[in-house]
Amino acid sequence: MSQRAPVLMTALFLGGCAMGGFFMSYPAQMAQVKQALSGPTPLSPLTQMSSELSGKDGLLYAQEAGRVAQIGGDFKASQDYYRSAIAAYAKFDDQATVSLSNLGANAGSLVLNDNVIPYRGPGFERVMLHQYQALNYLIQYDFEGALVEVRRANELQAQEQKRYEKSKESVKAMANGTVDSEINRLEQQAGQVTSSFLNAYSYYTTGLIHELLGEENDAFIDYRKAAQILPGNPYLEQDLVRLAKKLAMPQYEEFKDRFGDAILPGQQDGQLVLLLERDFVLAKQPLTVPFTISGNWQTVSLPTYGSSGPAPQPLSLMGLDTPLQPATITNIDALAINALKEDLPALLIRQAARVYAKSELTRGVESQSKKRRDEFDGAAVAMQIFNVLSEQADLRSWLTLPKQAQIGRRFLPEGDYSVTLGNASRNIEIRPGQTTLVWAIDTGSNIRFYSINIKSKWN
Repeated sequence: MSQRAPVLMTALFLGGCAMGGFFMSYPAQMAQVKQALSGPTPLSPLTQMSSELSGKDGLLYAQEAGRVAQIGGDFKASQDYYRSAIAAYAKFDDQATVSLSNLGANAGSLVLNDNVIPYRGPGFERVMLHQYQALNYLIQYDFEGALVEVRRANELQAQEQKRYEKSKESVKAMANGTVDSEINRLEQQAGQVTSSFLNAYSYYTTGLIHELLGEENDAFIDYRKAAQILPGNPYLEQDLVRLAKKLAMPQYEEFKDRFGDAILPGQQDGQLVLLLERDFVLAKQPLTVPFTISGNWQTVSLPTYGSSGPAPQPLSLMGLDTPLQPATITNIDALAINALKEDLPALLIRQAARVYAKSELTRGVESQSKKRRDEFDGAAVAMQIFNVLSEQADLRSWLTLPKQAQIGRRFLPEGDYSVTLGNASRNIEIRPGQTTLVWAIDTGSNIRFYSINIKSKWN
């Protein structure tokens, strides 16, 4: 055993490196993709990313590839990549029993690290996947497809809330000093956002699509949920007043007192809706803690989040009668931080099991050694090196998501407008009784516009 251990550990270690990205972390890999999205050739990473779709992280790469194609304006390709990711989630859902391949992956994670476990994103990523797929359908004028994805996104948010409520007691039971300390730190960093699954941007987007396609009661429900999650957005508040008045809702007087009366369009007015996405979501960082068990070195390496940095500088849509200043609807950094916080207890249980397994492996190697006390034990040293180097934090997450989402909305006289947002310009048309949806994506040094006109139901 002692003679074979270095070879065995080397083989396991190199296998773990290949599967878990030991030599280059996932955020480092995605840095090149994000750089391309900020440049003139946003679709260039797709060829390489497509080759990863059949691997254990195929779901994650499908989400990333779908987002890359979406930012680059290839909505059909994005739709196909997202469809692949949706199918991968469905496959996870359908697995009633643990397959041999998953059993092997989980056994490997017990010895190596969580990177060998096939990727399955947190709930907020899955919700945003359907939200973005709905926008893909909408911008291609496939309204029925958009409504299907809207309904699925809303169902998922409800399911995630139920799942979280059921898991609260188990989270309390698993908590200890280390867990409590890290959860408290992440809570402070997340600010007022208290969950990962309640996403005001997703509810606003689904509400907007409901409204544009004539389902105003459903739109009112989604706008109200968004306002409950993120109060204070003036455009969202105005939407609530306007729909409550039009639909003769009992909440109209309350909303009018709180937010002011509804601003209604004139006969020749159209509507401009701006969805503005800013920068890239925060990437995870490793937190490695070395310690000894029975004189042998072990490490625990956890994913965590550092500072999210300053909020993006304000941008206004210029070229209208007065500038349109969008307001924040969701801080996606905070959703990601909360997702990690919610997963932390289970993650630490896996870490504890892994530390124990590695410690037992080391003790087994030492007990097999029949060398004299003063003789160099290469197998034991190799085991300790393996234990330290193989412990790598799982830093995988959907990194082409935006850092922040903002919205703006205004009724405007019909006409052609040359609008500017930051360093980007575009000509848009406002038509009577129609909505011009402008979707702008700011990737740092580049802003891309996409727009469509839809006959509205608000007039």
